[in-house]
Amino acid sequence: MVMVNLILILLVGGVLALLSERINENMPRKIALGIVVIDLLYFLNHLLAMPEFNQLQTPLVADPSTWIMHFKADWIPAFGISIELALDGISLLMVLLTLVLGAVAVSASWTDVIVRRGFFEANLLWTLAGVLGVFMALDLFLFFLFWEVMLIPMYFMIAIWGHENRGYAAMKFFIFTQASGLLMLVSILALVAVNHSATGQWTFSYFALLNTPMAEATSHWLMLGFFFAFVVKLPVFPFHTWLPDAHTQAPTAGSVILAGILLKTGAYGLIRYAVPLFPDAAMEFSYVAMALGAAGVVYGAVVAFAQTDFKRLIAYSSVSHMGFVLLGVYAWNELALQGAVMQMVAHGFSTAALFMIAGSLQERLHTRDMREMGGLWHFMPRMGAVAMFFVVASLGLPGLGNFVAEFLVLLGLFKVDPWMAVIAALGLITGAAYSLLLMQRSFQGDLNPKLADHGLVDFGGREMLTMAVMMVALVGLGIYPQPVLDFAEPVLQSLLETTP
Repeated sequence: MVMVNLILILLVGGVLALLSERINENMPRKIALGIVVIDLLYFLNHLLAMPEFNQLQTPLVADPSTWIMHFKADWIPAFGISIELALDGISLLMVLLTLVLGAVAVSASWTDVIVRRGFFEANLLWTLAGVLGVFMALDLFLFFLFWEVMLIPMYFMIAIWGHENRGYAAMKFFIFTQASGLLMLVSILALVAVNHSATGQWTFSYFALLNTPMAEATSHWLMLGFFFAFVVKLPVFPFHTWLPDAHTQAPTAGSVILAGILLKTGAYGLIRYAVPLFPDAAMEFSYVAMALGAAGVVYGAVVAFAQTDFKRLIAYSSVSHMGFVLLGVYAWNELALQGAVMQMVAHGFSTAALFMIAGSLQERLHTRDMREMGGLWHFMPRMGAVAMFFVVASLGLPGLGNFVAEFLVLLGLFKVDPWMAVIAALGLITGAAYSLLLMQRSFQGDLNPKLADHGLVDFGGREMLTMAVMMVALVGLGIYPQPVLDFAEPVLQSLLETTP
């Protein structure tokens, strides 16, 4: 019941945060932070006590008894639908990332959200609950349910607490993700029907649907339904256009969750579902997928270089970085997959921090336009130093987690297609250009005289503590990435053994 409780704690916590606003308008954020920390400590306490966690044996993909955790209870037995949750090394990393960045998001909302705080923190916690469900659900109907659940509170966060063009951005976000999600639903139902025709049983269990016999054409079409749902969420060029608008208009906490966690659900879906359920079709499609990934790496970096909006630049950098994840997944060897998993974790910390810095600047300066900034380091040295750290982390400085991730992806990709690796490497060069341009325009040079009256307040203790958590994480991932690699390795080996 540990996995069920993780979700229930967040759902109930959201209700408590919503009701607490009637007592004190500042209480919702304290309750939200407390709930996320309690959830994280509860999870770690149970993990450390489990022999399966300490041994980290290779889980057999189709055998739930070999996973770290597994829970199954009947829900709608007439259709083979159950409440089935499971945890292996990759989903474990994603759950930990979700809870840590959830606490970061609450910190980011501390002074940014000033109206209807209870409802905001409730939506934040409910989004986290939906994401945890996505990372742990192994019944495809339940997976789709959580996939939709996490969209609704995120829509409210953008539409109600977003910036000047929030209505348009929220609707675009919802339409893109909802339309692609419906494609996945159709593929899920078709896969279940194909499995029923072959076995005579109705089931939505991931373990039962693996290795479902089907015609080659059927496999290709069903795989594409999953693929499009996941690459829209990732997002991948040219399905990325909702992301810059959503990031630019979302409140700071919304951007932290969106960039740090929600994008990773798309990457996780590719590794967990799109390839293992349809291995032959996925491998035949791999060069098209890698071409989209390489195009996204270069396109995202070039377009980011042309931005003047601080948040929009970071949003396009995410398109570029997520291109590496797609390349790593479809190169489908251990090095590339390890790089993709590492990128999911490292990008979560680096980009969440950059969006928190962007939100702090907008809160202080009332603008995101870098042309109206400049010289901020002199007046906000702590923010400037922190921004420099995360900028060089984002561009892939050796010794930090992002470098390890991108290096592993390129190394694995080079074994499959050297020219594709060369094209992707161009994104690293452009990435250095736009990252350093962001620093030069915002924090270096002379102060814009228009900003002199804004009361340039540097980072305080809460903000520095939040940043320190993410800085320590990135340094740890860069200097000693072995724990993350060890968590992922048994799962990836098992996946590689069951695919061509």
